[in-house]
Amino acid sequence: MNALSSRRARAVFVAMAAGSLALTGCSSGGGTGKDKSQTDKNAAAQAKAVPLGNAAQSTGPAAPVAGAQPGGTITVYQRDSYNHLDPAQMYVSDMGDLSKLIFRGLTTFKQDDEGNKTVVGDLATDAGQMSDGGKTWTYKLKDGIKFEDGKPITSKDIRHTFERQYAKFITEGPTYVQQWLSGDGTAYRKALPDGPYKGDHLPKSVLDTPDDKTVVFHFQKPQTQLPYALTMAGYSVVPDSDKDTKENYDVKPVCAGPYKIADFKSGKSMQLVKNTNWDPKTDPMRHQYVDGFSITFNHQASDSTKRLMADQGVDKTAISFTNVVEPTLTKQVLDTPGASKRLVQGYQPYVWQMNMNMDRIKDKKIRDAITYAMPNSQIVRINGGSYGGEVAGGLLAPTVAGYKKGYDPYGKLTKPNGDPEKAKELLKQAGKVGMKLVYAYSNTEIRQKEAVVIADALGKAGFNVQKKEVDAASWYQQMGKVDNGFDIYMTGWGQDWPDASTVIPPSYDGRQIQDGAANYSHVRDQHISDEIDRIKKITDIQQQTAEWEKLHQYIVEKVNPAAPVFYTKLLQMYGSKIGGARYNTDVNYLDPTTLFIKK
Repeated sequence: MNALSSRRARAVFVAMAAGSLALTGCSSGGGTGKDKSQTDKNAAAQAKAVPLGNAAQSTGPAAPVAGAQPGGTITVYQRDSYNHLDPAQMYVSDMGDLSKLIFRGLTTFKQDDEGNKTVVGDLATDAGQMSDGGKTWTYKLKDGIKFEDGKPITSKDIRHTFERQYAKFITEGPTYVQQWLSGDGTAYRKALPDGPYKGDHLPKSVLDTPDDKTVVFHFQKPQTQLPYALTMAGYSVVPDSDKDTKENYDVKPVCAGPYKIADFKSGKSMQLVKNTNWDPKTDPMRHQYVDGFSITFNHQASDSTKRLMADQGVDKTAISFTNVVEPTLTKQVLDTPGASKRLVQGYQPYVWQMNMNMDRIKDKKIRDAITYAMPNSQIVRINGGSYGGEVAGGLLAPTVAGYKKGYDPYGKLTKPNGDPEKAKELLKQAGKVGMKLVYAYSNTEIRQKEAVVIADALGKAGFNVQKKEVDAASWYQQMGKVDNGFDIYMTGWGQDWPDASTVIPPSYDGRQIQDGAANYSHVRDQHISDEIDRIKKITDIQQQTAEWEKLHQYIVEKVNPAAPVFYTKLLQMYGSKIGGARYNTDVNYLDPTTLFIKK
């Protein structure tokens, strides 16, 4: 969410992490320094299945936050500007965080103060009614749901939301529902190549809207995880009107959440104000305590950390959606009583990994050499030590069902600084000593520090490393190009929900390869594709989980498309007058929906 990420985990994404975005979580504030016990416990909790809520659990208003008071504006310090505002293009974690305030979809995750989640109806009256063994899902829309301009949200808008995702200009959002409806990989686009913009629609046998309040999804195969997929930012509602300006919608979207965009200066600032057409009685999860959010960009983690530590003036009512505590300042923050009480921390679902472009690095011995050479522990140290993450042995995070603790085929846990001699020998066997590696990294403080130690380690292993710096705001857009021109580059991918089906297929299925997709290493392996198809048909969840783990081991050991680097953790700070701060196990950062300003 992805890659780091929620898109990309990005999940995710896309996305996905400490030093960059990724495409889930822990305490509700009050850092104590005992991060390992807290985060390890929470990682296991996140790996459990999330229940589906009923109609009663889907009604609003959301449960009040203790001590909440109305009024005031929260200042937000962000590193990167938003590369997309069209929800269908949202998969990276910072955009997912923003989406919780301004967009709504059919379902959403509702979290209690203990971090327990339930999937409930958001625009829909419940999490969905399944029939025909999971091949048919029916959603009824709530009364009183509107866009920011006052237009009621109807089933036509929901149909339009999904049909526009087939259009060619939508390249970076999730593809689960489209593929379930119309074909795996990129085949779904053939069903509606121009989206709904020339008057064409998906047949009623695929997506039906029998009346203004009803939406029916028809799948050829059972899709029991639809309610989870519908929680994603990428499936937020877009109006079926002339306000959907196709590519230009990325600049001026229509909001349905408690806040709307009053002003956006790309690369500089964004102002969110109250959406007066949002009705709290329809919303089971969000609040509208503050009058708005004043967001400014270009704040590195060192800058935001120092501002929030100082806690003077406007910084008392300040946060960051995704900036973390600058790793070099972690000890100072923990040792400062006033600052250490203003922290949220959590175990994120992201695996930070060094992707190896298999279109350019075809020999597995070379990929193995890169993996052995990677200085994992040095990278973890740069990212905040035990508060920023822990060395990874595989490509499934501890928050994913089926994670095997101690799995370490490349000896990263026993030799966390890398094994340069093993790497040298493999490179010699491949006849590639002195091979040029074009290494891309983003222009952030942490990624720049990482680049120094990574280039040095790869150099000692016998590679000729050519470093290429890339703008962080467009990082996943650049790395997501099939012909990106790079050999190696790091991304973070996290589960879209606690199931390996949201990690392995989007990241390692060769049928997924297209510009904007999450198969960053360009894996094309028939066994992987065949196994994905086989495993998806398994109805027993425990058996399916075990089979995903077997396939994961094949990917890591037999293909090795990406060197595991570290599992990410989070430490964030907020101002002393911020109330309602807690970790959100959906966005994997501080929860933007529960905040208020203390008087």
